[in-house]
Amino acid sequence: MDSFTKLDIDKHFGKIFRDYRKKAKITQEDLAEDLGISLKYISRVENGNNGVKTQNLIQYMNILGVSPNLLFGKFMTHPNIRKDMDLYEKIAKLSEEQKEFISSIIDLVQNLK
Repeated sequence: MDSFTKLDIDKHFGKIFRDYRKKAKITQEDLAEDLGISLKYISRVENGNNGVKTQNLIQYMNILGVSPNLLFGKFMTHPNIRKDMDLYEKIAKLSEEQKEFISSIIDLVQNLK
């Protein structure tokens, strides 16, 4: 079983949040205001020096559009979880039209008896 430290997780989360914040052209100040937390906290999270409370984690993900798979995927090693995540990653790369098509196929398969 793979072992990850709190620091490994904090640094990974911080990098993703920083990259997505910059990609969205949101300043740390604006994000702090949107989240209702201090600028210092944002800076510490993005530098991997601070963990993220669950409530803030969910708010970060919603504001920045960060997928749970992106945050946690690196740390998931169970084969069934990996298989599901790999499928999600493939679907995420499709166009909206292709996603609709795949969704309709899944609906058909689920309704087979």
